Amino acid sequence: MGPLATTAGRRTAPELDIDALLDDRRTGIIVCCGSGGVGKTTTSAALALRGAERGRKVVVLTIDPARRLAQSMGIEALDNTPRPVAGVSQKSGGTLDAMMLDMKRTFDEVVESQATPEKARQILENPFYIALSSSFAGTQEYMAMEKLGQIHADAQRDGTYDLIVVDTPPSRSALDFLDAPERLSSFLDGRFIRLMLAPARGPARLMTAGLSLITNALSRILGAQVLRDLQTFVAALDTVFGGFRQRAQKTYALLQADKTAFLVVAAPEPDALREAAYFVERLNEDRMPLAGLIVNRASPVPEGTLSADEAMTAAERLRRQDPESLTAGLLRLHADQTRMVEREALLRSRFAAAHPQVATAVVPALAGDVHDLLGLRRIGELLAGA
Repeated sequence: MGPLATTAGRRTAPELDIDALLDDRRTGIIVCCGSGGVGKTTTSAALALRGAERGRKVVVLTIDPARRLAQSMGIEALDNTPRPVAGVSQKSGGTLDAMMLDMKRTFDEVVESQATPEKARQILENPFYIALSSSFAGTQEYMAMEKLGQIHADAQRDGTYDLIVVDTPPSRSALDFLDAPERLSSFLDGRFIRLMLAPARGPARLMTAGLSLITNALSRILGAQVLRDLQTFVAALDTVFGGFRQRAQKTYALLQADKTAFLVVAAPEPDALREAAYFVERLNEDRMPLAGLIVNRASPVPEGTLSADEAMTAAERLRRQDPESLTAGLLRLHADQTRMVEREALLRSRFAAAHPQVATAVVPALAGDVHDLLGLRRIGELLAGA
């Protein structure tokens, strides 16, 4: 990282060297995190494409890509299996696969890998499991980390990939994907679950009068069939639960390793940069390796050297002479654009003052949506400062 510089009393962040990050063979995982709606998924795809075209064997795991993004990568529908992306330049020997997290399928795979076929069938068909695997709070975040662990283990074993790019789930709370494994594990290991397990697996002496009263009360509230389904689910899941926390801890350690790099993606807006500041602070608290901040969709700097005030003064003079002056309208647009750029620069300056060691890349907004590999390639160039 270069030294900090000040311009007109403003602090600027050191520049984030994206190409150096992608080219460093010690970088095995890049995690893009940030609040929703900041272009995180497109950024992840652009990074993956640029890495592949610089010689890396890359897989990008997206969480909920827009349909146009899947189409831009030449894939009609992404799923839980990595699919090769056609059209990637082969000059440097790199490859690119893409996949989209299927939350329920990933949960099913965990169960199937940990239980006997009969036990797995009991779990997969249970109504409580179906609800848990499809909509339980935190399941998507947990399964994103579960899938990352699976891909990394397979890549280490088979040599399929040397770089994994992860697009984390959009979440209102900044780093839910870090907390979700512990939350889900705590739920599955909670007192209520242990209580449900006692009559299903414990010796008869555990069926005390107090426990019978609780079970009878639950039976009246939930219904006998619902209670039996819950007990069957808990008893069956208990056979695979032991691996949940262990795998979660292993993946958490993987995220803390030097080979992992976190990139915080934000928009040049007050709320988004406040959220980014929280991400940075939380990552530092959890000793996660932060590579830098990407400020996405920044307002492009207008051509010319006129300041906003000069442009407005000239526009007003022309308006007095000709109320329909097209030049006056263009000057006003120039002034508005210049002021927007100045406001965004001030926001970045405040962030840099609060977090002076966070390297930053600024990506100007494109005129339209990204709808093909050419667009993703352009985003990659802008990320690298080209």
